[in-house]
Amino acid sequence: MLNFSQDIHSLTEFKRKTAAFMKQLKERGRPVVLTVNGKAAFIVQDAESYQALVEAADRYEAIAALQEGMAQSAHGEGISLEKFDRKMRSRHGLLR
Repeated sequence: MLNFSQDIHSLTEFKRKTAAFMKQLKERGRPVVLTVNGKAAFIVQDAESYQALVEAADRYEAIAALQEGMAQSAHGEGISLEKFDRKMRSRHGLLR
């Protein structure tokens, strides 16, 4: 979670103290907001935290797609697995 008193800094300060910021990013695992002319311009975070964020987004998208499919199925929409299988095999020239 972003801590507004600790995680918002100017780009100029970041450039002057890059090594200290890199240490902070690793230790805290929180992103840092960098400002230009007092407005948020960039967000910097360590690679491990970014990877975790990307994986969480991927999981969310998969869950949302499954929920949508289940809702469609509950409403009688969609096609059977057998029909889907035949259609995909035919489209891609795959044998059974």
